[in-house]
Amino acid sequence: MEHVTLLKQNEAAHLDPDRLEELYAQLGEAGAEEVVCRALEELAVRLSHTERCYREGAVAEMRKSARSLCAIADQIGMAMLSRVARDVTHTIDGADSVALAATLARLLRIGERSLSEIWDLQDMSI
Repeated sequence: MEHVTLLKQNEAAHLDPDRLEELYAQLGEAGAEEVVCRALEELAVRLSHTERCYREGAVAEMRKSARSLCAIADQIGMAMLSRVARDVTHTIDGADSVALAATLARLLRIGERSLSEIWDLQDMSI
């Protein structure tokens, strides 16, 4: 008899508030909000694009998209998202399809949580 265990994936997103403060100090409130909003929009697009590339088997384009996720996430203090996107590029390089599927699933979960968390932070600052 087989026994299936469902693992609940509950991993918190980690934002670097110091990086956000640095952006606000450098660019002012309006400039920083513009950068953050554009970055969030681009992150959402890139997450979707990365997943689509996976489904279509476009591995080279997927790697490129994941690398751009790293850079954008770093820019606005999404350290966890950046790290997981980097993990996706490493699993692509390692040609391990099982690891890639798992790491991509983690990227999508962390991405969704990170976007929600930063939107919540922006809502509190209004």
